Amino acid sequence: MSSDERRGWLLGLLGVAVFGLTLPMTRLATGSLDAPQLSPWFVTWARAAIAGGLSLAWLWVTRAPMPRPEHRRPLALAVLGNVIGFPLLLGWALRHVTASHAAVFTALLPLATAAMAAWLMHQRARLGFWLFAGLGSALVVAYSLLRAHQAGHGFGLGWADTLLVGAVLAAALGYVGGTQVTPALGAERVISWVCAIALPITLPAALLTWPERGVNLSAWLGLAYVAVFSMWAGFFAWFRGLSLGGPLRVSQLQLLQPFISIAAAVPLLGERLDALTLVFALAVVASVFAGRRFGAAPPVPSPSLHKAPT
Repeated sequence: MSSDERRGWLLGLLGVAVFGLTLPMTRLATGSLDAPQLSPWFVTWARAAIAGGLSLAWLWVTRAPMPRPEHRRPLALAVLGNVIGFPLLLGWALRHVTASHAAVFTALLPLATAAMAAWLMHQRARLGFWLFAGLGSALVVAYSLLRAHQAGHGFGLGWADTLLVGAVLAAALGYVGGTQVTPALGAERVISWVCAIALPITLPAALLTWPERGVNLSAWLGLAYVAVFSMWAGFFAWFRGLSLGGPLRVSQLQLLQPFISIAAAVPLLGERLDALTLVFALAVVASVFAGRRFGAAPPVPSPSLHKAPT
């Protein structure tokens, strides 16, 4: 393994660790239904506004070129999915369920992103991919039904679980939008432009939803983490790791993310390790791995054996 590949793996692992803490830190910021802290509305707007301010400074220092008109629609999709949809739906869901519970649902994000890309970007996927995507989705539904039954609510999809499904779809939509403009803008600039473009919405909204009562210091620390790291800096390490180590290899590190979330929820939130959650998380991650490994689109033959790599 070359030094660049080694650095790519380390940066990729750092990025996954940063994103793995997003669930428990969001729960820390919003609190639970019995002990609410910051409003999910405020957390959504404030985290994006803080990241937007940092993004503006970084774009100015690096003299980043302005996005072109054809970049507006993909960037708007990223704003809708990653800036608004995912954090808002996740924040409300985490008022009702534990971070470990949410981790089982977010384990589907890699498959959801691939499915969204196949739909919006007309990318090909083999039958195997769709079979494993269906299996992973079925496992998540089964987990939700079992959890509802254990809680005495019968067999039914809970409201919080519906929000988690929406959060996963919103994040996948945003990732695909960002992917479409990454070749032109550069990976690190995409998330910065997304946060900067959203500032005229997120900054006034954060001020309008500012909390009227005092909250714990831990809630503010949770907000600071998801604003600086989950929303912004984590993407720098992740995108750079993908670039140095190769996306096919480094992206497999995403399979660790649900387990980082579950493990971090124990010391940060006092959640306990639950056998049912771990079993279903392992099963969902296994379906994601199989879907990636055996369901990838077949390579398109090069018209020339001597064609330069792009």
